[in-house]
Amino acid sequence: MTFTGDTSLDFRSDTVTQPDEAMRRAMASAEVGDNVIDVDPTMRALEERAASVLGMPAALWTPSGTMANLIALSVHLQRGDRFLAPKGAHVLTNELGSAAWLAGGMPEPLEHDAGPGRPTPETLTAAIGARGGPYYTLRTTLLCLENTHNAAGGAVTPPHEHAQLLSTARQAGLRVHLDGARLWHAATALGLPPAALTVGVDTVSACFSKGLGAPVGSVVAGSANFVERARRMRQMLGGGVRQGGVLAAAGLVALDRIADLEQDHEKARRLATGLVELGWEVNTPETNIVLARVADISVTLESLRALGVLALPMAGKVRFITHRDLSLDDIDEALRRIKAGGHP
Repeated sequence: MTFTGDTSLDFRSDTVTQPDEAMRRAMASAEVGDNVIDVDPTMRALEERAASVLGMPAALWTPSGTMANLIALSVHLQRGDRFLAPKGAHVLTNELGSAAWLAGGMPEPLEHDAGPGRPTPETLTAAIGARGGPYYTLRTTLLCLENTHNAAGGAVTPPHEHAQLLSTARQAGLRVHLDGARLWHAATALGLPPAALTVGVDTVSACFSKGLGAPVGSVVAGSANFVERARRMRQMLGGGVRQGGVLAAAGLVALDRIADLEQDHEKARRLATGLVELGWEVNTPETNIVLARVADISVTLESLRALGVLALPMAGKVRFITHRDLSLDDIDEALRRIKAGGHP
């Protein structure tokens, strides 16, 4: 079967969503100012609200999650410092080596021996190693966590495991940055406020364009002192926008939609169930990401594209992400097309 219609079903990411009319109206009517010379009032409102939602003293808007993470690592690391992150973490595999190239850190991956996307405290302790070695040994100064873990299928780290890793890192004198690009999804899956998942971290990033429907924007949050330093780093990286309130207005609308993410999780469960019934090998989704193990990723992606079903590779599998611009009927239609195409 080859799809000949006009409508492709786009499962490539939850960043492909289009801002709806309500969000566009908010953007068009936003009160703005020069956010480099002074402070854009709508940007300030978003940063204050995001800091509150994330349980942090202050927050800084950034154009992207990659920049948010890079700013945090650049502030936390000195050149040559070693940092730890779960294997397959976004800061290790999807940010073009900026953690090493620009922030100057030496990355070290941690195995997922506590579950998808999650190392045990014992693994973390072993990776940190003994303290106070010779001057020429690497200094391990930072732990980067990711919740949800994208490459592990949108896997969630529950609060008690988060607390154990934080305690282990603190005992060894490490700072902790949390990549919370999809923290909203983790909080929704657990039925908790986002701030319950940031307890004890020094900094956290979170994204408005992954699942919440905004066209652009993230925040990085921490102490007031951190945000002051982060603002300088953002300017150095070219992230100082002028009338940013037009974009911040979309972020404010996005924060009103966190509860809607449960619908995306339901869509992922329906998709996963349907794919299993068709003979696919997939993970049981905790949030809105479905990973499918296939014999040949490139061939499968091309075959799906011919059916009008768009997906991407991730961690050696085919990744489907459900989002607000796909309905439950769209999920059923995708399954119908895949079945008609004879996959897998």
